[in-house]
Amino acid sequence: MKIALIGNPNCGKTTLFNKLTGSTAHVGNWPGVTVEKREGLYKGLKKRTAEKIEIVDLPGIYSLSPYTPEEVVSRNFMIDEHPDLVINIVDATNLERNLYLTTQVLEADVPVMVALNMMDMVEKSGDRIDVAVLEKNLGVPVMPISALKGTGVDKMMERAISDCKPRKGVTVISDALSAEVAATLDFYESAEVSSPLFHAVKLLENDEIELQRKGAKELLEKIASDKDLEAAVVDERYKHIVSRLAVAKVKGKRDNMTKSDKIDKVLTHRVWALPIFAIILFAIFHVTFSEDFLYIGAWASLGKGLPALSELGLSEGMETFVGIFYDGAVFSPGVILFNIFDTLFSTIMDAIGGAIATEWLAGLIAEGILGGLFAVLGFLPQILMLFMWFSILEDSGYMARVAFVLDRIFRRFGLSGRSFMPMIMGFGCSVPAMINTRTLADENERTATIRVIPFFSCGAKLPILTAMAGGICAFFGVGNADLITYGMYALGVCAAVVCVLLMRNTTMKGEIPPFIMELPAYHRPQFKNLMLHLWDKTKHFVKKAFTIIFASTVIIWLFSHLNWSWHYLPDENMNDSILASIGKFIQPLFTPLGFGSQLNTYGWVFAVAALTGLIAKENVIATFGTLGACLIAMGANVGGVTGAELLGDEEGIISSVAMITATGISIPALISFIAFNMLTIPCFAACATAKGELRKGTFKWTLLFWVASSYVTSTAVYTIGAWWWTLFIWLAAVAAVVTLIVLTNKGKVKWRRRKTEQAESVQ
Repeated sequence: MKIALIGNPNCGKTTLFNKLTGSTAHVGNWPGVTVEKREGLYKGLKKRTAEKIEIVDLPGIYSLSPYTPEEVVSRNFMIDEHPDLVINIVDATNLERNLYLTTQVLEADVPVMVALNMMDMVEKSGDRIDVAVLEKNLGVPVMPISALKGTGVDKMMERAISDCKPRKGVTVISDALSAEVAATLDFYESAEVSSPLFHAVKLLENDEIELQRKGAKELLEKIASDKDLEAAVVDERYKHIVSRLAVAKVKGKRDNMTKSDKIDKVLTHRVWALPIFAIILFAIFHVTFSEDFLYIGAWASLGKGLPALSELGLSEGMETFVGIFYDGAVFSPGVILFNIFDTLFSTIMDAIGGAIATEWLAGLIAEGILGGLFAVLGFLPQILMLFMWFSILEDSGYMARVAFVLDRIFRRFGLSGRSFMPMIMGFGCSVPAMINTRTLADENERTATIRVIPFFSCGAKLPILTAMAGGICAFFGVGNADLITYGMYALGVCAAVVCVLLMRNTTMKGEIPPFIMELPAYHRPQFKNLMLHLWDKTKHFVKKAFTIIFASTVIIWLFSHLNWSWHYLPDENMNDSILASIGKFIQPLFTPLGFGSQLNTYGWVFAVAALTGLIAKENVIATFGTLGACLIAMGANVGGVTGAELLGDEEGIISSVAMITATGISIPALISFIAFNMLTIPCFAACATAKGELRKGTFKWTLLFWVASSYVTSTAVYTIGAWWWTLFIWLAAVAAVVTLIVLTNKGKVKWRRRKTEQAESVQ
């Protein structure tokens, strides 16, 4: 038995799908179409029936007209695949808007059941829906459920199995347009197509797919008689919904303004919405990354600094324990978790390294393998914490509001608010974010969005940001780690906006499609769903750590301890290694960015780290962990700073401090290094996804775009940071580019107008 789920976006369809299928669900693509396909087996009635029930989650759509790939997929599956039952999930809190799709589904010759979802929210608001009246007027079974809480779901499935019977399609427009419907229905019945009524009504709506059928366009022109049949069909649908269906919903006596409406008056305010969003983002970064999270006691109220950890006179073991939580201020939860992992991993590394007598084997395991892996895994708590906050914002319904608010701004840059959703997903991982661009109808908008998604730093880039920011604070004694991290995230967003503005006004012009989105009611995120999201993220990160990163760290250590004659080199001779020669060869390319030829003896390590990051962004810090361990092992040879002093660094960013010490790199160059790794070519997995999602011939230009944008932005960051007066040169260059674009666009408009006038004069 095959059951299809169909409904509007944000109606709770996917929540119901997860409730029905559980762990049996799997995700793929529809054959020949880059639209996500979700299927699974119903896990509920295993004891009562041996029959397998396949559940298919169709893409969320607002209608069955072929405007987007999702609508085409849903329509074709329902008509051509002949499912045993179509369950139409309806958001009961927005009954009238959701029933528009229902009136279209009922026109197909398939068994239909309507699931009234979010009934708990309806009751909470004081409203009531007469399910019996709605079922009678629709002519199909109607079941009240709450997919989130699971109430009514089993009863719905029991009735779906027992009442699943063949039916003929019915339409709500037959009275007003009876002659037109009869004419088109005869046309399709004579052609012996399945669901002839559905196709007949679609032809009256000027459906693009139906107009391609032989003789359809001529028939429509014959019966139209200068009528706007498409508008008439839409009008009849809404008249029927209001007069016959929506009457089933009885308004309660409570205040019509819901709690979500009251919250939206603040969070979607025309002036305060964006500042509030910026404050929320800063709070997230502060809780995750800040080392000055909380000042306590009378010292803070008197304006005095709290004593540093070294001034407390604690024993060595106690100082290590207290140092996890405090050093002049209480650390943020994210930093505390990082310090716990960092302390644990350092202890393991020291124990294993000390237990192995053979020098090269101890170096390979402790410095090469464990040093690289632990450098990455140490950031796992902060990555998960950041992802958790974004999941909470998304599950609560707030992110949908942000997309709505940003639509006003995005339209000025040639994008709709719909583009924001895949962009914000980029903070988690670029791969699903790029896949999510399939909801964008305009191909140019989709390409532009895919290109800037890597600028929204994913979890893999977080260790780079945190390590570099921590290194700047620890070594130079300036700045604040969470402010630097927040600033670099903001730089990525600004770079994305500028690049989109350039693309949509030059090579990727196009119409801005309308943005229609159902804003779900605010609700408390479900703990179980949140934990599942974090578990999936953990599995993905750890799997990558023990595959790609594991192999990379071994190769990096070997290449840094072997020369071209394949002889083993101790740590102090690393500058003569294969890796060093490769790094020195490519190092001059990064000179305009600040981490090239101007650095000291070991300056090539930054070039190598940037290169290995192309495989997986975690490799940047894995490279630092491996090479940093080697530099630390040299002790006094690293700029006069001993390994003991570096290992005593209480910030926990040992590897980056070692890199800074060994190379003499400046703060502007470090910021430039962060910017380059944020904006350049993403990891191999993201590149493969982009190639699959972009139209043929576009990927090579996308690679060039990533390289050029990261190189130019990082050069600007370094030069302005090192010599402030170059800001005016960059501003002049930007002004020249903008002027050139404006003049070029005006010239193209005049040229098109002249061509049009010439064509009209010829006619």
